[in-house]
Amino acid sequence: MTAITPFRIDVPQADLDDLRARLERTRWADQIPGSGDTYGVSVDRVRHLVDYWRDGFDWRKVEETLNAHPQFTTEIDGQNIHFLHVKSLRDNAFPLILTHGWPGTFVEFLGVIEPLTAAGYDLVIPSVPGYGFSGTTTESGWNDTRIARAWAELMRRLGYDKYGAVGNDGGAQISPELGRVDPEHVAAVQVSQIYSFPTGDPTELADLTEDEAQSLATLDWFVKNKMGFNILQSQQPQTLAHALMDSPAGLVGWNGQLLGPDLDDDFVLTNIAIHWLTGTAGSAIRHYFEKAKSEPSTEPITVPLSLSGSNGDFHGIRRFAERDHSNIVSWRTHDVYTHYLHHVAPELMSREIGEFFAQYR
Repeated sequence: MTAITPFRIDVPQADLDDLRARLERTRWADQIPGSGDTYGVSVDRVRHLVDYWRDGFDWRKVEETLNAHPQFTTEIDGQNIHFLHVKSLRDNAFPLILTHGWPGTFVEFLGVIEPLTAAGYDLVIPSVPGYGFSGTTTESGWNDTRIARAWAELMRRLGYDKYGAVGNDGGAQISPELGRVDPEHVAAVQVSQIYSFPTGDPTELADLTEDEAQSLATLDWFVKNKMGFNILQSQQPQTLAHALMDSPAGLVGWNGQLLGPDLDDDFVLTNIAIHWLTGTAGSAIRHYFEKAKSEPSTEPITVPLSLSGSNGDFHGIRRFAERDHSNIVSWRTHDVYTHYLHHVAPELMSREIGEFFAQYR
């Protein structure tokens, strides 16, 4: 099953009507007056997004925007894979595969498509198995290594012998893994975060640089205040899936914890709507379970690696990153305070990506 089939998004109107009816019947949670987001995503925040989703957000306009880019599906290792394939008009274009994480979708890279293709890059932007238009996973084992092997096969089918990989969030784990499983063809990798953590030995934390101390403090705050989603999705994703699949307002609340008010409403709801309308809200979170149950490699990744991260986000701690990656060639951080740099600062990230991969073309 190696056929590559053109794909176009066309959500049935009945699904949109059902969504609207569910939004209209939302049963709101209570909240302690004046508590804001102390206990988690506030009722006010969810109400705001639900009201806009019901009465202002235009899915058909979103479809038109998404369908402006060439999309395809193919079956790899028994799994349907959806992807954008946008080619540059320039000769000798260099291919890049860009990978998202949760609760994002391929949508987070839309802003870099035009500048990167104009700069001479072919772009392959897949939906991770279990997410969005790739559809639900139907068997266990879709961890980062298996996804990386699927990406290597996808790039082979598209005729690319040498290519680069870009990743954000979960994609920042998949993309380096692609360099591990396909080092003969992956020229280099660029990510927004490097997820290498302390082992618990207190001597590891001696004499931290200013950047390392800042990133560790960001990580410490996140673990103490927002890591609950990671634990539940790694241990009991099916328990949560029942609620996410039945209530669009519940999905707004859950996915909205990492799609916060610093992001524009249309971006937030486009990502959430894709999870809802494709019925993948439950299967997407299984990705955390699969990662948690897989055996991590003990050998460092050797392909050239570049970090281009946010100073307002956990981007990595270099001394631990160098333990897991033996060929870090660039480490840059930016005063753009977001987890979604490619969406919030597409000009910056297009320039960073273009400049980095220019040396590997």
